[in-house]
Amino acid sequence: MIDIIFHLLFLFLIITAFFMVFTKDLSNSVITLPLFGAILVIIFVILQAPGVALAAAIMTAGLTTAFFVITINKTEYGRNE
Repeated sequence: MIDIIFHLLFLFLIITAFFMVFTKDLSNSVITLPLFGAILVIIFVILQAPGVALAAAIMTAGLTTAFFVITINKTEYGRNE
């Protein structure tokens, strides 16, 4: 049963990664980034690596997303919309 969940999570991880890379709108890509991080955290918890999961959650969901949002707002892309 855990193998099925594990494989589904990897499938969702790949789908979100492709969506982040191939979407035309930059803000959609930035919004998808925390979802990617959350799926990655769940995979790390299943693999019994809670320290890595905590670090990934802090970096992906918190810092990286905040930096991307600030950067988009300060560039030309954020001002045109």
